Amino acid sequence: MEISALCIRLLMTIMVLLSVQDQKVDAVSLHVVPNRLQFFEYESVTFHCEGVDYCEVVHNIKGKVESCSKTNDTTPTGSSCSIQIVYTDNSGEYWYETEGGAKSNIINLSVTAGPVILESPAVPVSMEETVTLSCRNKFPSSNFKADFYKYGCLIHKSSTGNMTIQRVSKTDEGLYKCSISGVGESPESWLKPSAPFYLKYNRTLV
Repeated sequence: MEISALCIRLLMTIMVLLSVQDQKVDAVSLHVVPNRLQFFEYESVTFHCEGVDYCEVVHNIKGKVESCSKTNDTTPTGSSCSIQIVYTDNSGEYWYETEGGAKSNIINLSVTAGPVILESPAVPVSMEETVTLSCRNKFPSSNFKADFYKYGCLIHKSSTGNMTIQRVSKTDEGLYKCSISGVGESPESWLKPSAPFYLKYNRTLV
């Protein structure tokens, strides 16, 4: 009985510690609106910095995003800032750090001067969920047919311009792109599945 009681207390302690760690990760998370990794030139992108009063975003090549100092707004969960017009040299990795040194997740954006982008989530997709990838034409068209590729290999042909992945798993992780016949193809972006907290917890115990 004493051993069982000790095990229960130990498991409860682990759950609390994991929960606190998970909350800390969420507290310094970076999101973008629209929620996608690829953008056409001259579009705008807004960064949401969760858990901080000032959204100071960093680009891996350019350094601090200067426009954030002019467009910083307070949100219910933190702050946000925007790049009103993006260009191809805005492609790259973005993140932010708190004064305490905690670093947010990294978001790798691609900005293209081409006519096609792949709309895929900017943040990891929870495993077992459904995700839809969309092939988007910059110019209005009645042609919605699109081909989807993973690591350069054709994996799906669509008459709607969309590809839906049911119950996302680790095997779905990888580099994706799409193409529209007679128009062009998108850059590649990485799709990353993420285990829900309860799965991480179970794996930790195992």
